Amino acid sequence: MQVVEKSNEGLSRVLAVTIPVAELNEKLEARIKEVAPQMKLKGFRPGKVPTAHVKKTFGRDFMGEIINAALNETSQKALDEAKLRPAAPAEMKLTSDMDKVIAGQEDLAYEMSLEVMPDFTPVDPKTLKLERPTYTASDEDLEEALKELASQAKSYEDKTGKSVKAAEGDQLTIDFVGKLDGEVFEGGSAEDADLVIGSNRFIPGFEEQLKGAKVGEERTIEVSFPEDYQAKNLAGKAATFDVKVKAIKAEAEAKIDDEFATRIGLESLDKLKELLKANLDQQYAGAARFKLKRALLDQLDEAHDFALPPKMVDAEFEGIWAQVSADKDAGRLPEEDAKKSEDELKAEYRKIAERRVRLGLVLAEIGRANNVGVTDQELSGAIMAEARNYPGQEKMVLDFYRQNPNAAAQLRAPIYEEKVVDLIVGVADVTDTPISKEELLKEEDEG
Repeated sequence: MQVVEKSNEGLSRVLAVTIPVAELNEKLEARIKEVAPQMKLKGFRPGKVPTAHVKKTFGRDFMGEIINAALNETSQKALDEAKLRPAAPAEMKLTSDMDKVIAGQEDLAYEMSLEVMPDFTPVDPKTLKLERPTYTASDEDLEEALKELASQAKSYEDKTGKSVKAAEGDQLTIDFVGKLDGEVFEGGSAEDADLVIGSNRFIPGFEEQLKGAKVGEERTIEVSFPEDYQAKNLAGKAATFDVKVKAIKAEAEAKIDDEFATRIGLESLDKLKELLKANLDQQYAGAARFKLKRALLDQLDEAHDFALPPKMVDAEFEGIWAQVSADKDAGRLPEEDAKKSEDELKAEYRKIAERRVRLGLVLAEIGRANNVGVTDQELSGAIMAEARNYPGQEKMVLDFYRQNPNAAAQLRAPIYEEKVVDLIVGVADVTDTPISKEELLKEEDEG
């Protein structure tokens, strides 16, 4: 094998690799001698097929296999000999006449175009100084969480009084029959349906027309289905609903006590508080981790300045810009971005892409220097966690990742990054700094 560096510009390299035809033919002859004694062909005794006949019949197929194996083996060997670390898989271009190569008449020659990893020395993690924000859940936080939970677990009691009428916030139990042009339509009827006035669960105008109704009262409600209603046969059409009110209940004041805890599946109020406190601590710890990591990444970004592989930056930018474009088309751009021109946005998001690539390379280099890796068990755990996000489709998700190594690699990357961050935080000079809950939970752009 002969390797010649044809181009060396910045981080771009082009290697020309040549494998002599004599070497390919030698491997072909060896392959034929290996299989000929085992062949059974019509017209020949078992194991007595002449090698010349084997070569004539199967030579092209064998040579094709030899060429594929040679491309895989020599491409990696060429990189090793040149001491190059690709930033991404190399692009390969055959420069031989492949018909002649397969016929054993010409050398196998190809070119490898690639971008290499930049040569830089990452900052020593031990020299970094970081502040870790800390916040401990207070009694007030716990009470607030309890009230929020109680508001989500609403209960209703029969409304009492001399003249009970339905009002905003009341829960009604109703029977109803929907009609279009006087004819009952499919799916427009129900019995003992619960409806909270003001919840906006029914067609616009339906709930409002039940205000003031009494138990046992029957009303005919007139509404129009929205133009974008999911059932196309009803969209935009006027309808009537014959409604009978069977019960009216008012929201009951939630008492946060042992009975409330039991109602939501726990043995006591103390146990409920214990779980809520643990959840709050976990939430605040996650927010603190995010801010610490952001501060670390900012320091790493400021501490490094080296050339970036253009194709890596382009790929990162294209992914970011695709999302920005989708948000722009859907009117979801942040107000400050919506005011900018496309050129201004592209310039800003390209800088973000460059930052992400730079930080990715720095973290990868620190991890490599410290033998950080992702175990199969860690990757399997991430795949299982992803599968649990799709109840009922777990097997399909697991099969997808088993059959798509690239998709599994995308799950491996964030695990690796977090492990490197843990490594750095573990050796850096970290000072715990108490901050307020407002500061801790203040949203920041990840960049």
